[in-house]
Amino acid sequence: MRYLFFFLFSVTNFFAQQQLTEETALKLSQLPLHCINTEFPNKTSHLSDSEKDAVLLPHELHPVFYGCLDWHSSVHGHWMLVKLLKTFPNLKNKDSIIAVLDNSFQKEKMILEANYFGKYTASSIFERTYGWAWLLKLDEELYTWNTPQGKKWHEALQPLTAKIVQFWKAYLPKETYPNRTGVHPNTAFGLCFAYDWAKATNDKIFLEQITQKGKGFYFSNSKIPAYLEPDGSDFFSPSLQVADLMTRLLPRDEFLKWFKHYFTKDGLKRICTLPTVSDRSDYHIVHLDGLSFSRAWNMKNIAKQLPKNNATSKHFKQTADAFITKSLPVLFESGYGGGHWLASFAIYALTLE
Repeated sequence: MRYLFFFLFSVTNFFAQQQLTEETALKLSQLPLHCINTEFPNKTSHLSDSEKDAVLLPHELHPVFYGCLDWHSSVHGHWMLVKLLKTFPNLKNKDSIIAVLDNSFQKEKMILEANYFGKYTASSIFERTYGWAWLLKLDEELYTWNTPQGKKWHEALQPLTAKIVQFWKAYLPKETYPNRTGVHPNTAFGLCFAYDWAKATNDKIFLEQITQKGKGFYFSNSKIPAYLEPDGSDFFSPSLQVADLMTRLLPRDEFLKWFKHYFTKDGLKRICTLPTVSDRSDYHIVHLDGLSFSRAWNMKNIAKQLPKNNATSKHFKQTADAFITKSLPVLFESGYGGGHWLASFAIYALTLE
């Protein structure tokens, strides 16, 4: 089934760009606007304690983040709409976006969202740490938006934000080994967004926890086997995510020394090769389109830490632009399997400076 808004993307040349335009923002915004209040299809990932909670519908488990197939996709769909409003305050469909977000950012609903964590036997690990990371990115976006609307929504989100930060601070000391997967549990991705939030909000305790844990996991890494990437359903590059995190944790000179020994020649060649997506109607294979966008934002961040005349810096910038340019035109060819989340990845890649 072709996605509802596929007709909007009939002009492929429109996407031959690496910068976000208002027209692109308008078109991409249709995706989360459609899916945030679309309850089915749905993958709740809820581990039931009994028959009583086994029969709860998605909106009964999660009064805000029940759409977009799963909780985390709904969260980063909300982040995307906030980001677009901040970037383009006069976006043509801003009234529709505000109406959807106003319905979500209600404190009583967020209290119920927060109460879910820890309510059931396994709900304390729900969405750890991918969904947690996007929740903090959403909170950061609102925290740094100095408008009455942004402040109102940020205040409403605080019960849930506080619960996620509490759980993450308790989890970090117990996290003995990192997850180096290319999908949701990837540790480095989570720590990147957690670090950004902690820095923006000046949470020095959390920053120190993240820094110590990240260095402990990755500082001794060298000759990483990136030539083995990707796995068949990856939307992250495990090797690039680590390097992206280390741009945050290490002073520039120290990062340059670390980076010099991190990748091999074969590994660099592999991660700079556009992923092949054989079937965009497959909910797992289409993850590889997301991989193009996440690689692009990783490469942008890493390139900023390398000298301007550095060959890898130039190559990463060119590759990031190529990945975005080639992946945007096909974003809406994936049906709901890609449509419920890919636009958020595209917007994040496009809005990085």
